[in-house]
Amino acid sequence: MLQLDFHPTGRHFLQIPGPSPVPDRILRAMSLPTIDHRGPEFGALGRKVLGEIGQIFKTRQPVVIYPASGTGAWEAALTNVMSPGDHVLMYETGHFASLWIKMATRLGLQPEVMAYEGIDKHLPHAPSWRRGVQADMIEARLRKDTERRIKAVCVVHNETSTGVTSDIAAVRKAIDAAGHPALLMVDSISGLGCANLEHDAWGIDVTVSGSQKGLMLPPGISFNAVSQKAIEVSKTARLPKAFWAWDEIIEVNKSGYWPYTPNTNLLYGLSEALDMILGQGLDVVFARHQRWAAGVRAAVNAWGLPIQCADASVYSPVLTGVIMPEGVDADAVRKLIYERFDLSLGQGLGKLRGRMFRLGHLGDSNDLTLVAMVAGVEMGLKLSGVALEGSGVEAIMGHFADNPSQAVGQIDESRLRVA
Repeated sequence: MLQLDFHPTGRHFLQIPGPSPVPDRILRAMSLPTIDHRGPEFGALGRKVLGEIGQIFKTRQPVVIYPASGTGAWEAALTNVMSPGDHVLMYETGHFASLWIKMATRLGLQPEVMAYEGIDKHLPHAPSWRRGVQADMIEARLRKDTERRIKAVCVVHNETSTGVTSDIAAVRKAIDAAGHPALLMVDSISGLGCANLEHDAWGIDVTVSGSQKGLMLPPGISFNAVSQKAIEVSKTARLPKAFWAWDEIIEVNKSGYWPYTPNTNLLYGLSEALDMILGQGLDVVFARHQRWAAGVRAAVNAWGLPIQCADASVYSPVLTGVIMPEGVDADAVRKLIYERFDLSLGQGLGKLRGRMFRLGHLGDSNDLTLVAMVAGVEMGLKLSGVALEGSGVEAIMGHFADNPSQAVGQIDESRLRVA
């Protein structure tokens, strides 16, 4: 018999930046019996989640929900508003931005890639992977596009591979300052539910996201939040689409149903996640992630190791990347930590493979979860022969002791229920 239980005692520490640890409450909700996706009970569930998910995106516009991964939502975003050969301006801030660029090419679009071009001593081969989107570069490029060939600007809100959260409102201001009609398309797969995102106020036309990060669900649900401008553009866009097409889904969603079989039990989980997040209040949730992130960064700074994000103004509340000293294989360190302490860390992706690892601080976590994570990493670094300047464990404990969790708002008990 194939042995699949790799964690014989205690809980595994899943500290990758998604899929995030799933709360027991959501797991219980997902265990409810599967129901008829054409029956009245499902219609009530569908209307609930469709009516509430917009609050997470901070939008009054439609949010399309797919039974798919975030990659599917990328494709849906592009195919609904683009035509073959369209020119798109895409800013590369990390591995996932580069994958979205690759997808655009495979779909027959013409992506123009922009990236930070400065010098970085720690990662000379990938300086743009330590910084956020430079909105002024986008504005300058759009001003030169007098023929209005660029149809969309595509950026990543929270780059999961690097721990950088870009200023999306600044990108919208740059597009407006250039007087350009390009759509603003944003990947917030790991940002949604952890970092503030304002689809309407920031003038985003398509926001892409997924279930397995800040929403604390397993993978399998993805989203497109869409503006009225994007919907109008989609009516004449000519890239092939069937399953991903917004028009049919949005129409059928009005009654709480889908034009195909949805992932019923994940929608039960989504309903519970919405109760948890909205019951606490988004401001409370965002403050918690910022506080966790600051504690983890205090630990990394105490070790004397470089943080992947080189700009403190765009530190991610979702994850922190840690760069290893020259000659130290980050993946070997991760492997040792996994085998010795049952702790999973995010690997370096693409250009960062073997140079860094990622610490996730999201999902079903708390202060002690993160203190334990830092302790496991610190032991693993020492066992790997990495010289540390000080104790990250003492630093994170001190940070949490000196900065106790503050209730930013009151829990809305009317939203809480037992599955």
